[in-house]
Formats: sequence, structure tokens, C-alpha cells
Amino acid sequence: MKLGALEAGGTKMVCAIGDEKGNILEQISIPTETPEITIPKLLSFYEEKEIEALGIGCFGPIDVNRKSDTYGYITTTPKLAWQNYNIAGAFKEALDVPVGFDTDVNGSALGEYTWGIARGLNSCVYMTVGTGVGIGIISEGRLVHGMLHPEGGHMLLSRSREDTYQGFCPFHENCLEGLAAGPAIEGRWGKKAVELAGEQKVWELEAEYIAQALVNLTCILSPERIILGGGVMHQLQLFPMIRSRFRQLLNGYLKTKELEDLDTFIVPQSLDDKQGIMGALKLGMMELERNT
Repeated sequence: MKLGALEAGGTKMVCAIGDEKGNILEQISIPTETPEITIPKLLSFYEEKEIEALGIGCFGPIDVNRKSDTYGYITTTPKLAWQNYNIAGAFKEALDVPVGFDTDVNGSALGEYTWGIARGLNSCVYMTVGTGVGIGIISEGRLVHGMLHPEGGHMLLSRSREDTYQGFCPFHENCLEGLAAGPAIEGRWGKKAVELAGEQKVWELEAEYIAQALVNLTCILSPERIILGGGVMHQLQLFPMIRSRFRQLLNGYLKTKELEDLDTFIVPQSLDDKQGIMGALKLGMMELERNT
């Protein structure tokens, strides 16, 4: 089976050709500019490849309601050129193949669930902490949607008393993304995260906010595993700090076998940062199956 995969990000578009086993056979990256500039470049990659289906994991917000007139659209994104753009429809019309469509973080969750560290489980949460914060959810073996799709990066948190940084989110003063994403670290400390690797106080505060979010997700969704990815999570010293603070905040309230060992409950991504593009492959497979 020959499948196309697109991880559509706000900065770059990762295009790949792969198979039903998750193997990536060919991959390129194209800068995200305007649809008029970017889409023809993407189409030229997939044309002549004879793919059977395409999966798209896309930056959002997007419309994933199949009953909606704007299903497959990017909707209220701050990237103005992409607002109300029918990205799934553009590929379906040009390539004439089934097109699977979901958020980029749901795609990453699906990649880990299908081929990675969540394989064999019934539920998981994938959180990316990078330029922004996104959350993908699988529950009862299915990707979670609703009136829209999960926007867990904007859950509200309790601000640390020592933190005077106002947050960079234009909508919320104390949401997870505004307090803990890469731009928040740089805005608060004056340096990029990678330059602050040895600064204990930086990561203690980061662990505080991420741990708060994970307690919220655990209590609401009851996942069997939480997977953390994205550029900020390349700071592996964060993981023991997050686990320790998570245990303190949960304060013994929940007792499950999963929570007995937080080293296997809160874990790094396992697919060498390919979970998103591999999840897009799976989205294409699922759409092909839906159409046969």
C-alpha cells in the first residue's frame, strides 16, 4: 500500500510517502507561506506518486465535523492567509484520492498509538510543548473530537507566586500555552530554552505548569499513558521534575497500577519525532478503509 502523509505546520509542511506498516519511504519539508504559494509545491510532490490515499495532520483550529459545510477547512487560525481555507478539499480535488484529516497533535497521538509507546493500550494523551502547546487524545481506541477538537493548550492554570511573567497568549493570561510554551520561556528568561538547559529554576517552573496540566488531564480523561513531545520536551531533565510535582499535586487521590510507576505513565515520545508524519499515514489508511 502506497500512502501520502502531510504534517501541515504553521512554519513548515512535512510531506512523505509511506506504507501501511508506518515506513517512511520518502520525505521533504516545504516552508509554510500562503496557500497560493505553498499548495502547488505540495501537490507537485504527491502528483505522479500514485498514492492510494493521503492523510493530513494540520495546525488549527480546523473543522473535523464531517456533517459541517466547512469540514476539512482551517478555520480561525492566526495565520490570516490560511483562515477559512479548504485544505483537505484542495488535495482531494487535485489528487482524486481519499483524504484523512485531523489535527497535527491528534495525528501524533495516533502515530504513538499505532506504532509507538502507546501501542496495545486503549487510551493515551499526547502533548506537544514547543512553539505552542497542543493535545491529542485517544479514548476507547478512538480519536477524541467534540464540537471542535481538543484545545488543551488553553486550559487555565494556577500561576506560580514567583512568576511575574504575564504570559504571551492574547486570549488568556494564565493558560498552559501562554505560560509554558517555548515563547513563554524565552519571554520570561530572555533566552531560548536550549540556552537555559543548566538553569534549575527555569525547569522547576516549567515542570510546575506542565504537571498541573497533566493532573487535570489525568483526572478528566483517565488515560493509560501520557506522552510528551515537542521541542521543549527535548530537555529530558524535565521528566523527573514533572513526575515528582505531578505526584505531589495528585496527592494520592487516584490509585491505579498505571500511577504506581510514573516513569512508564509520563513518558517522552518514542518515534524519533516522526510520530506526526506516521500518524498522518494512519489517517490516510483509515480514510481509505472508510471509502472501501
